[in-house]
Amino acid sequence: QVQLMESGGGLVQAGGSLRLSCRVSGSIFSSNAMGWYRQAPGKQRELVAIIRWGGSTSYADSVKGRCTISRTNARDTVYLQLNSLKPEDTATYYCNVLYTGGFEYWGQGTQVTVSS
Repeated sequence: QVQLMESGGGLVQAGGSLRLSCRVSGSIFSSNAMGWYRQAPGKQRELVAIIRWGGSTSYADSVKGRCTISRTNARDTVYLQLNSLKPEDTATYYCNVLYTGGFEYWGQGTQVTVSS
């Protein structure tokens, strides 16, 4: 059973930084992609950042230049460094892992709250 466990969320003032972590356990395969999504109250879940098997990354326009996604070589942990946080970054952040065949898994989410 693949499980994802996020950590690192919290309350931070605008302009501050947070580093989110997501540890993947129970998988015997390497993932095709690992990503972070977020969902604010009343809004749809949106992609924040993704890192693919080869290491290429993509970011939402709203976080470009303020956000870095990275992972361990073993692909068992993915990180999201968030800098220059804004109140509009407030959301629940979810980790996602995609495997060959379209199998994907989600974490339970970690809350990020940015105060103005």
